[in-house]
Amino acid sequence: MSAYPTSEGEIAFEAPGAGKPCKTWYKVIGDLTESATPPLIALHGGPGSGHDYLEALIDIYEAHRIPLVFYDQIGCGRSTHLREKLGDESFWTFDLFIKQLDGLIDHLGLRERGFHILGQSWGGMLGSSYASRRPKGLKRLVLSGAPASMPLYKKACKQRLAELPEDVRTTLQECDKKGDHESPEFKGAAAVFMKNFVCRLDPIPEPIQRTFRNVREDATAYNTMQGHSEFDTVGSLKDWEGWKDAHNIEAPTLLLNGKYDEVMDFVVEPFFKTINKVKWVTLENSSHVSLWEDRERFMQLVGDFLSYE
Repeated sequence: MSAYPTSEGEIAFEAPGAGKPCKTWYKVIGDLTESATPPLIALHGGPGSGHDYLEALIDIYEAHRIPLVFYDQIGCGRSTHLREKLGDESFWTFDLFIKQLDGLIDHLGLRERGFHILGQSWGGMLGSSYASRRPKGLKRLVLSGAPASMPLYKKACKQRLAELPEDVRTTLQECDKKGDHESPEFKGAAAVFMKNFVCRLDPIPEPIQRTFRNVREDATAYNTMQGHSEFDTVGSLKDWEGWKDAHNIEAPTLLLNGKYDEVMDFVVEPFFKTINKVKWVTLENSSHVSLWEDRERFMQLVGDFLSYE
């Protein structure tokens, strides 16, 4: 990525209730001062995954010269970590992450020129919530592998689990009953789920491996909001129904998911029915990280959507 104009920075972030100074780390690909093209701000998943795996979006810059803005959400990556807030559901809220995003947008001076947002997985939930507030400057929205409803997502995960071999299902169920999410048996069975419905590539690309490492190294936000596994949401997000606010989204929106995605079609559908200006494409050759698994098609769809006049 160093072949392109690249800048990094940190900005202060006053996180309500943090009890200490916080910072947001960000990276810009392209020159925001010279380009009049609205940049694409990438919202990573997790919560707590970090921006690393979204670096595949460099393809968008290469093909369309759309500047990119990456950043690590509070609690992960190179932004401030808050391990002491484990289990504090009053701290880890949508308002917290939206305040951080607003601070970054204002710091980069993007309100007047405008910007696009791409949110993947949890980042798509955050992006939809942000867009439903009709923020000044938002031009277009891309939601990739983003659940419209967490109860529906939980239902989809049960369906996906039923597609796995019986011994894998049994191991996951027995470990979950015991609260065992650390044993080699659980991790091995969970990896089978991930290989089928999260990333089907073998070997797993290094940026995705870095993302998995980010969550392993600090799972504070993930454990509090999601839970201890990808397929059983027991954290504060478990009852979230983002589609109920999606009628407020004014920005034209592109919905993407994969044929083998843990975010199955019926989990995306409420967004499609509720958002006013919306297009939906299911990519046939991917699961949850379509930007890697069906990279060329993904980038074509997103690039064309963002470039459409």
